[in-house]
Amino acid sequence: MKKNNHNLLDANKAHLWIIGGGIAGMAAAAFAIRDAKVPAQNIHILEELDISGGSMDGGHTPHTTQAWVTRGGRMLTDETYLCLWDLFSGIPSLENPEISVREECREFNEQVKTHAQARLIDAEHQILDASKLGLSTLNRAQMLRLLAAKEEKIGSRRIDEFFDDSFFNTNFWRMWRTTFAFQKWHSAAELRRYFLRFIQELPRIHTLAGVKRTKYNQYDSMILPLQRWLVAQGVDVRFGHYVTDADFEMDSENQQRRATRLYVNLPEGTEQIDLKEQDLAIFTLGSITADSRYGGNEDVPELIRDRLDHGWTLWETLAKKAPDFGRPMTFYGNVDEHKWESFTLTMQDNVLLNRIIDYTGNQPGTGALMTWFESGWHLSVVVPAQPHFADLPESHFTLWGYGFQIDENGDYIQKPMSQATGQEILTELIHQLGFDDILDHVLATTTVTTVMMPYASALFACRKPGDRPLVIPQGAQNFAFLGQFVEIEDDVVFTVEYSVRGAMMAIYEYFGVTREIPEIYNGLLDPKVGLKALESVFH
Repeated sequence: MKKNNHNLLDANKAHLWIIGGGIAGMAAAAFAIRDAKVPAQNIHILEELDISGGSMDGGHTPHTTQAWVTRGGRMLTDETYLCLWDLFSGIPSLENPEISVREECREFNEQVKTHAQARLIDAEHQILDASKLGLSTLNRAQMLRLLAAKEEKIGSRRIDEFFDDSFFNTNFWRMWRTTFAFQKWHSAAELRRYFLRFIQELPRIHTLAGVKRTKYNQYDSMILPLQRWLVAQGVDVRFGHYVTDADFEMDSENQQRRATRLYVNLPEGTEQIDLKEQDLAIFTLGSITADSRYGGNEDVPELIRDRLDHGWTLWETLAKKAPDFGRPMTFYGNVDEHKWESFTLTMQDNVLLNRIIDYTGNQPGTGALMTWFESGWHLSVVVPAQPHFADLPESHFTLWGYGFQIDENGDYIQKPMSQATGQEILTELIHQLGFDDILDHVLATTTVTTVMMPYASALFACRKPGDRPLVIPQGAQNFAFLGQFVEIEDDVVFTVEYSVRGAMMAIYEYFGVTREIPEIYNGLLDPKVGLKALESVFH
């Protein structure tokens, strides 16, 4: 990150106004307290919802307390998530405050090791030998060509502009696309970053043995402990507060810009917050879970196309003020390229779970995504360690899945997934597994919660330089941008790491924190890692 021409802020006098209570904003507050020594009572988080965590959710479904849901899940690695682990090494675990969240996670992964044995499944219910990546000499050359390309030369080109059709039928692509959620029309520049950031996963992509998980879903295991710590420190968290706009002043002579005022909607009306000389405004931009809608056993979640909630509105408003504040339209502009549907099963007994264990040879939590790569909806499911929710009764079990081709017809349910009820999605899944004999029992004892997300993979949209603003724009004196839609050189979006790293960069830069920010991991720079990756590709 280029050093900006600005005076350092005085930690004792500064007030931080953090817009957005997701992981990026929460991390900024934590780093400000821990490393910049800002008094916690001077830190204000303004969050429109009545809950922290943003897209890192997990808990009861909106329409019943008898079922649980997560919109998505996160796989973590030791090598790539250095800023994340740095943050959570100082946050006490929810259940055992004697150890940190980082230590809890390490202990959990010592006991529950990922080694998937059913990563790819064909239309005949056969588990493939996924260790055979199936890459041709041409495919390897195409991968190397992408790796060798400079990002500015790649520009806004799509993945399928670098690879021919045969690449998209390889086991490698089938696993890579579902592990990281890439479609072939997504950004080639982002895929290149992923190859570099996760190259250590290539030799184990079929087992995902490098994956680390939290004990419960990430809301229970990460967001709740972090929220509890921030509140205990004295951070001022204001729910129901939605920032609609901000004023900026430009000093043309010195090429300096300042944020001077925030405009806020709150439950009882509106207010304006004037930013003083030492104050810092931190804006979270965009949202991949904006306009999420839920469905149940008997209904279908609505697909919202026209941005009804405020997930994108603030960025749209700010982007009009300066050409380097980014172009949100690049990312939200094509719902059909970025929408997903996910589902969470809440099962009242372990009949289905036990059949999956017998079928795969994986105990809950030790497998990874199981993908029916020939299925019409391109279904994948994962069975996490049980319980996946801290308040789940002992007699209940959950699993999570998603569809990647939700406008195609199912193989057993002859309609698009986007038009199928929860029970129909569960029926399709049971038939894909080949467990027809227990279908009636599972339907009678399972609550399905579906979620439609119009912008789930919007962060992979084809982009060009300038579409994403810098964390600290040139000349900025007291404001920063965070989240999945800012530009951090070499790092990869769709990771919690990206949000946390941006927060670290902003706080360290403005307060002159001398502690080193962990370097961005690139496995190719480690000869052993690079060699193993190349061996697996050429195997």
